[in-house]
Amino acid sequence: MLYSSLENPKIKELKKLKTKKYRDILGKFIIEGEHLINEAYNLGYLEEIYALEDYQCDLDVKVNYVTKEVLKYITDLETPTIIGVAKKMEEKDIGDKLVILDDIQDPGNLGTIIRSSVAFNIDTIVLSNNSVDLYNDKVIRASQGMIFKINIIRKDIIPFISKVKNEYHIYGTKVNGGNSLKKIEKQKKFAIIMGNEGKGMSSDLDNLCDEFIYIDMNKECESLNVGVATSIILYELDK
Repeated sequence: MLYSSLENPKIKELKKLKTKKYRDILGKFIIEGEHLINEAYNLGYLEEIYALEDYQCDLDVKVNYVTKEVLKYITDLETPTIIGVAKKMEEKDIGDKLVILDDIQDPGNLGTIIRSSVAFNIDTIVLSNNSVDLYNDKVIRASQGMIFKINIIRKDIIPFISKVKNEYHIYGTKVNGGNSLKKIEKQKKFAIIMGNEGKGMSSDLDNLCDEFIYIDMNKECESLNVGVATSIILYELDK
């Protein structure tokens, strides 16, 4: 079947998945591009595909054919050829190595942090309730498919940290003060808190930290992008 009308109920419902409200209601989200679709399929999250008529699908999944107009209506990509619908990931055991994100707002930063967390063997990313939506299309694209390869949960982080504090070493991050990242004693079970892009880590979390760390760098540079800073810290902790 070829979907050609923007008023078709199935197409209108698909368009709603661009909003957080309907992603939460339906437990599904949109992925864009063949690479992300393959990642979702290989890990069992892909439910169906929407593609142009000439698309040849090698995957064992339902394919819905649509016109260029319909595809452009659904996606923000300049030259879309294929999109998929995936189900949201289930929460898993949190493991030994955690990254806790305190109100991260930029989708690109979250995508970068997801990629680096997978690269440097983090078990779970914990998003605060006020952090950017995990299933935002820009987050998914920036993660380059790594969103499917790591446990990511959303929590009220103060009670969460309070609960795990006796079992995990809690690292807080500050531009000034604390211990140099190069000199800290590494822990088997740890959680590293990364703060908001503009405000840094909330002072409300200070008393929950066992240790504060900072990245040594040229004094001419006042601070680093949180995605870059997280990547550097995770690299050092994984050595």
